[in-house]
Amino acid sequence: MNHLTRKERDWILYDVGNSAFVMLTATVIPIYFKNMAGEAGMSLSNSTAYFGYASTVVTVIAAILGPILGAVADLKGRKMPIFLCFMGMGALGCISLSIPASWLSFLAVYILAKVGFQGSLTFYDSMLTDITEPDRVDQVSACGYAWGYLGSCIPFVLSILLVLGWGRVGLTDMQAVKVVFWLNAVWWFLMTLPLVRSFEQTCYVEAKEHPIRESFGRLVDVIKEVKKNKKIFWFLAAFFFYIDGVYTIIDMATSYGKDVGISDGHLMLALLLTQVVGFPCSIIFGMLAKKIESGKLIRYAIVGYLCVVVFAVQMSHAWEFWLLAVCVAVFQGGIQALSRSYFTRIIPKEQAAEYFGFFDIFGKGAVFVGTLLVGAATQISGSSRVGIGLLAGLFAVGYVCFRKMERV
Repeated sequence: MNHLTRKERDWILYDVGNSAFVMLTATVIPIYFKNMAGEAGMSLSNSTAYFGYASTVVTVIAAILGPILGAVADLKGRKMPIFLCFMGMGALGCISLSIPASWLSFLAVYILAKVGFQGSLTFYDSMLTDITEPDRVDQVSACGYAWGYLGSCIPFVLSILLVLGWGRVGLTDMQAVKVVFWLNAVWWFLMTLPLVRSFEQTCYVEAKEHPIRESFGRLVDVIKEVKKNKKIFWFLAAFFFYIDGVYTIIDMATSYGKDVGISDGHLMLALLLTQVVGFPCSIIFGMLAKKIESGKLIRYAIVGYLCVVVFAVQMSHAWEFWLLAVCVAVFQGGIQALSRSYFTRIIPKEQAAEYFGFFDIFGKGAVFVGTLLVGAATQISGSSRVGIGLLAGLFAVGYVCFRKMERV
């Protein structure tokens, strides 16, 4: 990261921190929950459905809060305090996952922790306009995801060693998982400190006599502007559909893998491979964006994910899950990073938090649809394959909307 400025490095470190929680939500948390639910007599399909419903609740809450808090955060000096409130909620929620003794209370705490995490990203993403220059946003955004993948491997490897080798360190399996929750929360907190020290909000709206009323007024103006600006409108429509599949795959991959018979060890190690492979692939996407128009790269990634879903529907062996993990890693960081930087270019800088609030509605709101579809289809049909298969249609619609946006 030597070629990056201090502000850019400190911003990227938050991705290194919060990515540890992302890995927990993709591996340890769903495995822990499904084991807990299984001990309570719940079937695999029902536990997958309930975990999907919990993710749906998270996305609805985050989508509703995003634009409202974003409007307030665009006022001078407000972005960092609100960001810290959500980050603290997420980190404390992660620690609190070690407390519940029933699957229902565990899901309730998980929802609170995930809302904190999702809420912090609204403000973190909008900080991109404050910490770098317009001609560097693709590179810096890609570096955020890339170093997030690599850096999160440190606490994740320690977590795997604890979860798989708890007996060798004198812990029970339940105690080991509780230590893992603490370990990742502390990592998340420590990686946030550099950003807190160096961040300066350079893009903002001056506070008026009635800042809250003024914020809601600007929020209404943004809604009107999104309706009028066809490029922003069609981008958000496309993003709604294709990022649905991306986030739903992240949230549900482990639950799906467990349903089709993949062991816990294979699931966690394969997803560790995703992080390792995701690092160079994200960097490569950032470099390619200098030579190839970023919209074209986003389209390539959408098609890649469509192929991933088709392959996942027929998956039944551990080696297939490993192959799937590598394929996801190739496109995951690139599509997220380039979508974030692409959106940064087409919105007003001084209203970044407000617009990123809508970015989160169309992104995390899409996961409301995705996880609900997967959960309901799995519960009704009794097969996770049906739910996963529905994601292919969403990627296809996202591609069509993105092409529409490019022609505006």
